[in-house]
Amino acid sequence: MKAHDRLSAAIVAANDAGRTALLPFITAGYPEPRDFIATLKRIAAVSDVVELGIPFSDPMADGMTIQRSSYIALQKGVSLKWIFDQLDSAHGEIDAPLVMMSYLNPLLAFGYEELAERALATGVCGFVVPDLPFEESDEIRATFGAKGLGLIQLVTPATPDERLKILCAASRGFVYAVTITGITGGSTGLPIDLSDYLDKIASFSKIPVCAGFGIRVAADVAAVGKHAAGAIVGSALVEVLERGDDPAPFLEGLKGS
Repeated sequence: MKAHDRLSAAIVAANDAGRTALLPFITAGYPEPRDFIATLKRIAAVSDVVELGIPFSDPMADGMTIQRSSYIALQKGVSLKWIFDQLDSAHGEIDAPLVMMSYLNPLLAFGYEELAERALATGVCGFVVPDLPFEESDEIRATFGAKGLGLIQLVTPATPDERLKILCAASRGFVYAVTITGITGGSTGLPIDLSDYLDKIASFSKIPVCAGFGIRVAADVAAVGKHAAGAIVGSALVEVLERGDDPAPFLEGLKGS
C-alpha cells in the first residue's frame, strides 16, 4: 500500500465503523519539546490521522492560537530535522498515519528528495502546503509521487468548480476542504451553507474529503460528518495543550455518543 493510500484507508475505515474520521492537528514540539512524542502517542491512540504542524515564522493561514504555538516551538529549537529525529526515536510506536502541514520554505530548505525519504521512514504519509499554488507544485508532486507520498490539496468556498475538479483529481490521501474564507481558529461556528459546498466537493473527488477550520465541538464534527468523511480539528486542540490538559478526553468528546 502506498503511503497516501494509508491516509485514505484510515479515513474510510472510520466511516465503515459508522463515524466521522477524526484528524487532529498539533504544532510539533508545542508546548514543550520534551513532551512531543508522549503527546503524539496520546493523540494518535484516539485518532484516525494526525496532522503535525511544522513551526514556521510566518504561518499566514493560521489564526493567533497556532501562530503563538508556532512561535513558541521555534523559540524552543523545534525544526523539521528535529521532528524527524523524534519520530525516528518512536519508530513503530505510533499507529495512526501522519500528515505534515508545512509552509514551503522549510521543505525547500530540507530538500525534496531527503524530505520524501525521511517521511517514508517515519510514518509521514502526506503533506499539506498551504502557500504552494497548484501551478507551482510540479516538482514536489513528482518527488512525492515517485515515493507514494500524498500532496494534499486545499480547496475553499471561493474555489471555482473547474479548479475544484482539478484540485480534487490531483490530491492524494484526502482532499482538505476549508470550511471558511479566512484563517484557522475562528469562533463564529460553521457556515450555514456548508452542506452544499461539501457535497459538491465529494461529487468531484474519488478520495475522502475532510473538512477543517472552525471545528471546535462535537456538534461541529457531527455536522461535518453528514457531508464529509473526516473532520480536522486544530486550534481547539492546541488550546487544550496550551492549558496543559489531557488531549485524549477532549478528542473522545468530539466523537459524540
